Amino acid sequence: MSTDKFPGRRAGPADLAQGGDSWRIFQIMAEFVEGFEKLEQIHPAVSIFGSSRTGEDHPWYETTVEIARLLSQCGIAVISGGGPGVMEAANRGAQQGKSPSVGLNIQLPHEQVPNQYQDISLNFRHFFARKVMFVKYAAAYVVMPGGFGTLDELAEILTLVQTGKSRRIPIILVGSAFWKGLLDWLQQTLVDTGTISQQDLDLVYLCDEPQMVVEQIWESYAGRSIEPSTEEQMIQLEL
Repeated sequence: MSTDKFPGRRAGPADLAQGGDSWRIFQIMAEFVEGFEKLEQIHPAVSIFGSSRTGEDHPWYETTVEIARLLSQCGIAVISGGGPGVMEAANRGAQQGKSPSVGLNIQLPHEQVPNQYQDISLNFRHFFARKVMFVKYAAAYVVMPGGFGTLDELAEILTLVQTGKSRRIPIILVGSAFWKGLLDWLQQTLVDTGTISQQDLDLVYLCDEPQMVVEQIWESYAGRSIEPSTEEQMIQLEL
């Protein structure tokens, strides 16, 4: 195969990659379209994050099941990453209530097996498309203890809310002992050096008990609807 710009030269890896990237646009579009179509009717919803390595007998797993169950009983759908650990616990708890249990599964080099507790299951190749689905339809973020992926999602929503690219939703960290070091660092390093403002820390709530999590979500919406306003819907269109 030759290129028009350099007749006689065979296409190399860069040329093939460029062609692949162009066609990949349609795959990305398909992920967004399927996500929008399946999730736009699922509201209100709460996204729950946490470690995929958390075992079924771990207190974090049990706490997540109870949080999701309480939310589901309140008429709030639960969205998780669809995998094992805390994600499984979130979907499992949601199915014990009356609201949909949603899993946004991601294809990884080390294959993630979808958990069995999903009423609605979507599959993504691209993290960025999956992230949009987590944010776009969430009335709150509940962040259990976790690793890099959990921290990534936490930083993502904090940035979006801080910059006004997403509507303000409660961001709840569950587990004082686990999150204390991070919160101390945010205060003593980021706030004290001026890289974030003191009020930016007001975006985060800290809870330990499942009932506290649910109460904090409802308290955060006191005086306003848990459903996005017209103005907030317009903001969400630009995610």
